[in-house]
Amino acid sequence: MENNLLNTRDIFAYFLVAATGALIQLIIGTLAQDWFAITYVQSLTLGYLVASVAGFFLTKIFAFNTKNKSKSHREMVKFSLVTVLSFCITVYGSDALYQLTLLTVGQYKIRIPFSIKLVDVNKLFSQLACMGISFSSNYILHKKFTFHDTGFYDRLKSLLSK
Repeated sequence: MENNLLNTRDIFAYFLVAATGALIQLIIGTLAQDWFAITYVQSLTLGYLVASVAGFFLTKIFAFNTKNKSKSHREMVKFSLVTVLSFCITVYGSDALYQLTLLTVGQYKIRIPFSIKLVDVNKLFSQLACMGISFSSNYILHKKFTFHDTGFYDRLKSLLSK
């Protein structure tokens, strides 16, 4: 059944796409924080924005196999709405969880073997945990809202044109 929420093929494809986005987000955020001395929230935001652009195209083409170009604008608007929710979960959730881990367990850093790079375990754990929550909500919303014809876009468009 194509619209089945727990379609194994869609979940696996979405996982691969999301893993690519997570990797992009981690790399961009880490490099930005190291190179430009920006805050944790700023690095999360930058990484998230870059990963979101790549994520739209990867999700559309590979995860839900919706290559219909006539609906791309509508899907982009809906994708953006889901992205705002996901952004809040990933960025602000990660920061809140990071602050909570600092208060409850203290700060932990480990050195990457054969490297001078220290990894802040609290930040990494917080970001990965919130990315996992975001993954679950995004999968459901993209499957049932973004890449599914719900009539929402047409109602929004008519409301805004008045």
